[in-house]
Amino acid sequence: MDREPPGDGDGTRLRLRPLRPEDERAFVAAHRAMAAEDFTFGLGYADGMRWLEYLDHLDRWCRGIAVPEGFVRSVLLVADVHGEIVGRSSIRFALNDLLAREGGHVGYCVLAEQRRRGYATEILRQSLVIARAGGVDRVLVTCDEDNMGSATVIERCGGVFESVVEDTRDGPPKRRYWID
Repeated sequence: MDREPPGDGDGTRLRLRPLRPEDERAFVAAHRAMAAEDFTFGLGYADGMRWLEYLDHLDRWCRGIAVPEGFVRSVLLVADVHGEIVGRSSIRFALNDLLAREGGHVGYCVLAEQRRRGYATEILRQSLVIARAGGVDRVLVTCDEDNMGSATVIERCGGVFESVVEDTRDGPPKRRYWID
């Protein structure tokens, strides 16, 4: 099967965008698919949550209003290719202790059936632009130590390896990268 590139070299095919009311079904499916891989797609989302209430939470977190304890001002954007959700990015505009150690400014994922098409690199590239526009000059991005695909994406986007830290939540060690 031939795979299309993620864009025309300028990212026009994949774009990061906020969730919309009509995204509920696709989002919930993506959330459940990533949960099966032990990855949270919809930060702050719980099965059965009213959709418009969730969208309101995301809007408030983006504006820094009613941010839950342990979270920071952030924006969750889906990666859209021709109207289909292929992944997501969570861009944090500050770091708390946990994020400074192992979470970083940007968390991203690509749905399993959409991988190996260059989408992760384009998601991170666009996320960096948004993080910088939000006031983050030096961006911390982390990945599991054994996730060489993500490490390659981060390095492709200018990530400079700093260290490996043990995950304080009993997960795998994390590779830490800085992107200037």
